[in-house]
Amino acid sequence: MHGMISLLKRLFRRGGDSHSTDDHNPIYTRQEHNISRADISESALKVLYRLKSAGFEGYLVGGSVRDLLLGREPKDFDVTTDATPEQVRKLFRNSRIIGRRFKIVHVRFGREIIEVATFRGSNDDARTSEEGMVLSDNVYGTLEEDAWRRDFTVNALYYNIRDFSVVDYTGGMADLNKGMLSLIGEPEQRFREDPVRMLRAVRFAAKLGFRIAPDVEQAIYRLGYLLQEVPAARLFDEMLKLFMSGHAVASFEGLRHYRLFEHMFPATEVCLAHEEAGFPRTFITRAMANTDKRLAEDKPVTPAFLLAALLWEPLRQLAEENIADGEPAYQAFHAAADVVLSQQVKHISIPRRFSVMMREMWIMQTRLPRRQGKRAFALLSHDRFRAAYDFLLLRAESGEVNAELGEWWTRFQQVDESEQRVMVRALESDGSGHSKKRRRRRSSPRNRRADG
Repeated sequence: MHGMISLLKRLFRRGGDSHSTDDHNPIYTRQEHNISRADISESALKVLYRLKSAGFEGYLVGGSVRDLLLGREPKDFDVTTDATPEQVRKLFRNSRIIGRRFKIVHVRFGREIIEVATFRGSNDDARTSEEGMVLSDNVYGTLEEDAWRRDFTVNALYYNIRDFSVVDYTGGMADLNKGMLSLIGEPEQRFREDPVRMLRAVRFAAKLGFRIAPDVEQAIYRLGYLLQEVPAARLFDEMLKLFMSGHAVASFEGLRHYRLFEHMFPATEVCLAHEEAGFPRTFITRAMANTDKRLAEDKPVTPAFLLAALLWEPLRQLAEENIADGEPAYQAFHAAADVVLSQQVKHISIPRRFSVMMREMWIMQTRLPRRQGKRAFALLSHDRFRAAYDFLLLRAESGEVNAELGEWWTRFQQVDESEQRVMVRALESDGSGHSKKRRRRRSSPRNRRADG
C-alpha cells in the first residue's frame, strides 16, 4: 500500500510549487488561503462539526474546496472522514448508505444532500476488467492514501475543520495557480482504471477554463475508445454533467477536439464530419448556447431538448431517405426515430420519459408547417408545443427552414383568437400553410339524372 503511494509520488512531478515533493509539509494554514466558513454550506458545517465532536476526522474535499479557492460558489459540498459508512449512518438519522463500488453516505438537510465518504485506500487488489477498468473497489485507508487515489490534483485538496487549514499532498494548489489540469499518477493507467476520467477532464477544462496537461491530452487521444466499455447508463449521467451544467458549448467543443464525442454520439459525428461548417454544427451549438443561457437565468431545462438536437441531423437525413422511398412524412419520421434511438441507446442510455418527449418534438416538426383549418389551434394546445416551437426556431436560426414559419408561429401566440383566425384564413386564401385543395364532391346518380 505504501509502495503504491511512493510510486505515485515519483511518477507525479509537482513543478512550480514552493511546497515540493516529499520533503515539505503539505499544510496551508488559514493565513495562506482564502477559504472562509461563511462561504461554506451550513449543512456541510453541521456534518463536519458532528464528526469532530464524535472523535472522527472530517474534511471538505474535491470540487467545493477547489471552487472556494478560486473564489467561485460551489454547487455542492462533499465530506471525507475516517469514520466508516456505518458509523456515519449512526451519527445522522437523516442519512442513508448508497453505492456498490464504494459505499458512501448521503446526509439530507431538506433539499440539500451532503455526501460523506470514508478515506479510500490502495486498490492494488481491486477486481478489474481486461482493459484494466476497476470493477470492485471498497477499500478504506488514510487521508494521504485517499489523496493519492483521487483523479486530478485540483480535486485532491482538503479543508480541515479542526484548524481551518488546507491539506495538499499532490500539488493541487500549484496547478490551481497555473490553471492546469494534471492527473495524479500515470495517465494511461488512471484512464484504464476508469475511462470516464477522460470526460471529467474535458468537463473540468470547460468549466474552469483550465488547460489539460500535455501528457493527459496525449493519453486521451490514444484511449478514447475505452469509453465503449463504460455502461450506457453511466455515460448518460456523465452526459448530463457535461451538457446540463452551464458550459455545454465548451464541453461539446472539447469532446470533439479530443475525439471523444464520436464514442458517445457516433451517428451525429458522421453527420458533423461530412458537414463541418454547415447546418448540423451550427444547430447543435445554438441549442447548447440556448441551454447555457437558460441555466444562467435559472430557467428550467430538460435533457430531452438537447438530446433531440444532438440526434436531429441523423434522424432528418434518414427520414428524407424514407420519404424519397415513398413513405409519408409522418411515417418516415416515426420510422427514422425508431432506428436512431435504438442505435443511440447502445452508447448512451436514454430514459423513456426523455425519449418520448424527443419523439413528440421531432414529429411535431412535420406538423408545424400544416397550419390550415383547426390544425394551428390544435397544435398550440399540444403539451409539447412550446418545446417543439423552440426547436423550430433553432432550425430557422440555423438556416434549415424558412424563417417565415417561425415568425408566423411567434405572432400566432401573441395575438388574440380573432386575429389568429384571420392569420389562418390568410394562409388558406393564398395557398400557403400546406393547405390542400378541396375535392369536388361527386354528385349522386339521382342528382345526375335530374341535371340531365
